[in-house]
Amino acid sequence: MTADAATPAPQEIDALIERCLEGDQAAWEAIVHLHWRKVFNIAYKFVGRHDEAEDLTQDVFLKLFKSLRTFDRRANFSTWLISVSRNLCIDHYRSVRREHEVVTHDVDVVARPSSIDSPYLMLERRDRVALLRAALDRLAPSLRTAVMLRDIQELSYHEIATRLDVPEGTVKSRINRGRTELARQVARLRQQQESARLEGARRANRGHKSGVSG
Repeated sequence: MTADAATPAPQEIDALIERCLEGDQAAWEAIVHLHWRKVFNIAYKFVGRHDEAEDLTQDVFLKLFKSLRTFDRRANFSTWLISVSRNLCIDHYRSVRREHEVVTHDVDVVARPSSIDSPYLMLERRDRVALLRAALDRLAPSLRTAVMLRDIQELSYHEIATRLDVPEGTVKSRINRGRTELARQVARLRQQQESARLEGARRANRGHKSGVSG
């Protein structure tokens, strides 16, 4: 995608928006062309990688298109576009950070435990890593491999594609699906653990009451 052209007059933008809302694909492509560089620069500040910024920019424009009817024509379109783009990038950043922490944080802290950690903290970390490994084991092998190469070994998309002998698009798809499924499995396992803990507490409480009454 080429750099943005000169900013058109508000009347021109308004006309393009009107055509977009009427289903004119060429009008939307013109808006994307005019503002691509602006949105890409915002995305790049959040992800710091050219390939990821391009993917995020495409996602942002897709969401912008879906939100186009909410734009107040009395406002400045460029200002609205930048505000919406920044908010979407913030949401993306938070989502990716949560997914990344699920995969990397527990593994990192257990791999090199601090000598000053209390036994309780060490046990807590082991529990978290056991949970993570159990969740990873539930992933399809192709998704598990992609997630671990990206989030544990921190390889680039190109390096992963080369290693697995698949297109980069396939790598990105597997990583996204893998992260989503991993987060779901972690949440499911945590819920199961909590249910088991509560059930154990209830049984212990019933046993205590029985012993007292006896």
